[in-house]
Amino acid sequence: MPRPANPLVRERLLDAGLTLFHARGINAVGIKEITDTAGVPKGSFYSYYDSKNAFVAAVIDHCWSGVIGDHGLLLTDTSTPAVSRLLAFFEALAQEHAERGFELGCLLGNLALELTDDNGEARHRLADVMDQWSALIGACLEQARSEVDVTETTTTTELASMIIECWEGAVMRGRVDRSRVPFDRFLTVSLPRLLDTARVSV
Repeated sequence: MPRPANPLVRERLLDAGLTLFHARGINAVGIKEITDTAGVPKGSFYSYYDSKNAFVAAVIDHCWSGVIGDHGLLLTDTSTPAVSRLLAFFEALAQEHAERGFELGCLLGNLALELTDDNGEARHRLADVMDQWSALIGACLEQARSEVDVTETTTTTELASMIIECWEGAVMRGRVDRSRVPFDRFLTVSLPRLLDTARVSV
């Protein structure tokens, strides 16, 4: 009879995968390195994941759960004005990048550049996470529009996607320059202009 899954071992594997993939990407990291970092036997990996691709998909979920656990309330606290929530959320993410010296970029953005059709399960999971992210931002935008009673010129779904895409560009440039400047440009120039263009009051 197979041994039941140990949630602590699963968590250690996911933490190891997140750290290694963020630092070096998925193609440069093998399963043995993951299990060594997690401090578990290599053979135990397949008690939890059928393949490395399935593991990458699980790491994507783990990463997104961490973002929501750390910062989700900033987007969902309806006692705060919607645009203020957006600014606070992205400022918190920018601060995380600053604490890491702007070296690693965004794991989700990094994986978007690295995943191929051979990584179908992980790629579809990443697309789903991006949709969840857009939905959270879109809900803020819907509230922002209701607060100022404007006529829509861009759908909140489109605008949310544009904001995320602009953010990921700022993260990429910040990683290249090892600088907070692109993050501040996003917060003070890009985001306000996107909101203004879509007639969301800043």
